[in-house]
Amino acid sequence: MVEDIRNDSSKTVESGDTISVDYVGELEDGTVFDTSVKEVAVEAGTYNEMRGYEPLTFTVGAGQMIKGFDEGVVGMKVGEEKTLKIPPEEAYGEYREEFARKLPVSAVDFTPEVGMQLATDNGLRGTVTEVDEESFMIDFNHELAGKTLIFKIKVVSVEA
Repeated sequence: MVEDIRNDSSKTVESGDTISVDYVGELEDGTVFDTSVKEVAVEAGTYNEMRGYEPLTFTVGAGQMIKGFDEGVVGMKVGEEKTLKIPPEEAYGEYREEFARKLPVSAVDFTPEVGMQLATDNGLRGTVTEVDEESFMIDFNHELAGKTLIFKIKVVSVEA
């Protein structure tokens, strides 16, 4: 039986709880890269009408979130707001040069363009970052690798 404790503001978030949070994810320069709040997305110029802007629900400690976010919500209460500063090693890892590859344009049967997303046969996803007449660079690092992330979060609900 799931005990609904949304209205119990004295309950603190523990590992194993399923919680919902509203959040704004920013880079250190203040650039918003993700949010669950429609108004923030509109203001930041990142609004996507195909996306539903609603609180994010996840199970704390289940590995569904980056480590710094997962650990940062423990001990919070419903209605509480907090800002988490998450270093790369607790987010998407350090940027790794070996994950970027230069390939000859002749190796592919299309014209690569900067920003193009590509997938390999084994499921790796990369982004074309540079193109010249003879070669192109594809980067398989996560787009947020090497970056410190700032999350402003508010706990909306907690289910034990």
